[in-house]
Amino acid sequence: MTILIAPDKFKGSLTAQQVCDEIKRALLEWNGALNIVTLPMADGGEGSCELLTSSSNGKYITASVHDPLFRNIDARYGISKDNRTAFLEMATASGLQLLKKHERNPMQTTTLGIGELIAHALDLGVKEIILGIGGSATNDAGMGMAEALGVQFLSTEGERLKPVGENLRYIHTLDLTNVHTKLSTTAFTIFCDVDNPLYGPRGAAHVFAPQKGANEEMIQILDEGLMHYSSLLEKTFGRTVNFPGAGAGGGLPASLKVLTNLKVVPGMDFIIKFLKLDEHVRHADIVITGEGKVDEQTLSGKVVSGIARLAKKYDKALFVVAGTCELPEHRLEQLNIRKLITLTNPNVPEDYSMKNAAILLNQRIKEELVQHLTD
Repeated sequence: MTILIAPDKFKGSLTAQQVCDEIKRALLEWNGALNIVTLPMADGGEGSCELLTSSSNGKYITASVHDPLFRNIDARYGISKDNRTAFLEMATASGLQLLKKHERNPMQTTTLGIGELIAHALDLGVKEIILGIGGSATNDAGMGMAEALGVQFLSTEGERLKPVGENLRYIHTLDLTNVHTKLSTTAFTIFCDVDNPLYGPRGAAHVFAPQKGANEEMIQILDEGLMHYSSLLEKTFGRTVNFPGAGAGGGLPASLKVLTNLKVVPGMDFIIKFLKLDEHVRHADIVITGEGKVDEQTLSGKVVSGIARLAKKYDKALFVVAGTCELPEHRLEQLNIRKLITLTNPNVPEDYSMKNAAILLNQRIKEELVQHLTD
């Protein structure tokens, strides 16, 4: 019997690899003859850079860059074994995780750091850059990133503008004289699972800036800046940048759209193809996946729903392990799950399960999954 174990992380408790290891350990203690394939997963968000780097037998590169408030930090990215592909996450250099709560202010934050990471990878000669844009602290539409790649932003008076969200509205001219020469010959792919436009009621400022520290006045200023910048880019490059997904990452896709040959793809779809997950599922007898919390987001481009889609396609028995489940029964039915196993129950509160996730996971597999397989 071949069992495929392909879970996401249990956020705050276990990495995807640790989840794989605990499930595998429990199953082999029951039956040492099982053929078990482990495939730690991610959905294009946090952890995807590590997953893709590991899966390509790559290594990590560290570079000195600027954080969202222009402070010097070290940030790393992955590069494939053949040195052709770099795997970057916006959050490592321009993320909300780098700021204390009182420092959050998308009027004053910049994407300069992720631009410096991109430039570093380009200087190493990579042919493709894969970028996750979740978790950003910015709303500068990639202005800082573009500056790191050679673009200069000038005011009406011809003065260089600081690349922050507040200054989008003041940009009059783009000086493209020193744009990085390798941008046009390098393939760029970003993971994006939302369809928010650059500006407007569903744009970057109105939807995402509040969680980055913006008040109502800031939101209006930022949205007006995004609209102005969009118009300027379209006049300069002849390309529309207010497309579905442009509002993700604080609007960073807008700048990448005009500077590169950009592809925007759902993260989970890319990872399924990159890891050849179709083949793994097709050759398995049983598929096990999971994540920390099964909820409404699970049904929208997350690991569990992606695995469930493939399990249904190849008519495979699917088992899901989760820290907790908030989906009602009729919504769970959409995933076509053979059995759902949760670490929490009326006798095990959530905080206890998070602290003791590895032990509980091992126990639940032996008590519930093994019992089900035995029956």
